[in-house]
Amino acid sequence: MSEVGIVVAVDAMGADAGVEVAVLGAVQALQGSKIDCVLLVGRESEITPLLAKHPHDVNRIAIVDAKEVITPDESPVAAMKAKKDSSMVVGLGLLKEGKAQAFVSAGSTGALLTGATTIVGRIKGIKRPALGVLLPNTTSGYTFLIDAGANVDAKPEYLVQFAQMGSIYMEHIMGIDNPKVGLINVGAEKEKGNALTKASYELLEELSENTNLNFTGNLEARELPAGVCHVAVCDAFVGNIVLKYAEGIAKGFFGMLKQELLAKFSTKIGAALAKPVFKSIRNRFDYAEVGGAAFIGLNGLVIKAHGSSNAKAIMNSIKQCERFIEADIVGKIKQAIIVV
Repeated sequence: MSEVGIVVAVDAMGADAGVEVAVLGAVQALQGSKIDCVLLVGRESEITPLLAKHPHDVNRIAIVDAKEVITPDESPVAAMKAKKDSSMVVGLGLLKEGKAQAFVSAGSTGALLTGATTIVGRIKGIKRPALGVLLPNTTSGYTFLIDAGANVDAKPEYLVQFAQMGSIYMEHIMGIDNPKVGLINVGAEKEKGNALTKASYELLEELSENTNLNFTGNLEARELPAGVCHVAVCDAFVGNIVLKYAEGIAKGFFGMLKQELLAKFSTKIGAALAKPVFKSIRNRFDYAEVGGAAFIGLNGLVIKAHGSSNAKAIMNSIKQCERFIEADIVGKIKQAIIVV
């Protein structure tokens, strides 16, 4: 294992599909990447025989034994306290101790957030970490949805910090100059919304007047696919509904499209000719292609991969860590964040 460079710890026990997707994803992630080492955290007795099946550089993959597993049906707080030798707790500990620069898990979102907050800790001044997800749009590539699952009950000052962190992420990870930030609301007018969005609007407007935050106002959900904003800010109650609805719409649309195209011989010919285009569009909606969602605002990088991740999804989640670490997003948030 390299003593310097990028080290990523991976929860080998978290994915619904089992240990092998984490093992194969780790092996594939090291191909052509600058990551020095991947630490597979979990039951060594299960990881070792699976790793032996895949050719790999023994100097770049190591196993960290952790005999317990936190399951999705457990209470996050209780599980984190009771299962100190779980793959999730041990992996977060490696990040906390500086033995890894990032931790990837496809396990319970609630447990991961609880552990990340209590073990890794928040950046000083950050009131709450937020889950950021890249949603494909039709114009600018991707829109960063924040918060997509961490804070169901939020305060206006949380949303202001989500906006700042999302802007930093899109500028330095996606290369967007002066990212446009919108507040998801039920209407475009300033006076629309509930108490949370109205108060958040006032704070964001004031902050944009005094800093380089490019707040463009309220953002209606129907505008998300058009890429009107690069960062879409909301509480996790709204964000998770938007995320799950987007996933359902994409799955349903491609299912209907396939059914219609294969219904007749003439449409089958057209489908065959247009297959590369359909595949390209479908890949943009595939979470396995994008990687996981980052918990932003922590003293280290924690990536939440989809529970149903395959090896490709784990691979891209690990590779995502390389870009995040090289861009020093944590350091940039520490320097730029304005506490309100």
